[in-house]
Amino acid sequence: MSTNLDRLLAIMARLRDPENGCPWDVEQNFATIAPHTIEEAYEVADAIQRDDMGALEDELGDLLLQVVFHAQMAREAGHFDFDAVAGAICDKLIRRHPHVFGDDQVDGAAAQTRAWEEHKANERRAKGGGGDGALDGVTLALPALTRALKLQKRAARVGFDWDEAARVLDKIEEEIGEIREEMGPDAGSDRLEDEIGDLLFACVNLARKLGLDAETALRRGNAKFEARFRRVEALLAMQGKSAETSTLDEMEDLWAKVKLEE
Repeated sequence: MSTNLDRLLAIMARLRDPENGCPWDVEQNFATIAPHTIEEAYEVADAIQRDDMGALEDELGDLLLQVVFHAQMAREAGHFDFDAVAGAICDKLIRRHPHVFGDDQVDGAAAQTRAWEEHKANERRAKGGGGDGALDGVTLALPALTRALKLQKRAARVGFDWDEAARVLDKIEEEIGEIREEMGPDAGSDRLEDEIGDLLFACVNLARKLGLDAETALRRGNAKFEARFRRVEALLAMQGKSAETSTLDEMEDLWAKVKLEE
């Protein structure tokens, strides 16, 4: 009996058929599909953050479609197919979990994380991709906050890390001071960008030291700002006003009111 996965693979092959498929699907390539893959991954994360299991089921399907789409294009080009992709990840999971599928012992999740990174480094060396540097293999294309976190975690594993979060707060205050120095009448955009980058990097570091994820924290901050600003707009509308026709002081007064409502 055919599974839904077999059905999905067949549908994707039909969509990509040069003669009878969908013109849009046929003209796509890896580069044009990649942005959709990234977008679908974010939509999965959004559904999880909203704790919407119905949406999560739907978004996971959309994300799976992206994998199937890439695999179909690779099959057509003679590189690999979906079965090879599934086989490769099965082999990798078994290889990186010798404490589950072999006789190795591991003492907790933290030890497993270290072992996982060691396995990845060994695999990079085997492929001729380096692996000796602590920061090797941290993907450049990651979102900046996520990549900052990964870089910091890698550095921390070899001892390059503060012992307490308070030290990071000192660094944040130092970075703010440097930004103030650069904000004079002759401020240069390159220097300001550089210092703001240092501040954001330090903020990610603080979140990490507190056991938080900066990307998730910023998502919550975005959602909070959006909800509060929409409430400000609603209160202005009740007064027959809009944001465009109101002063900053009026909006800040309402902003304070909204915060008290919470």
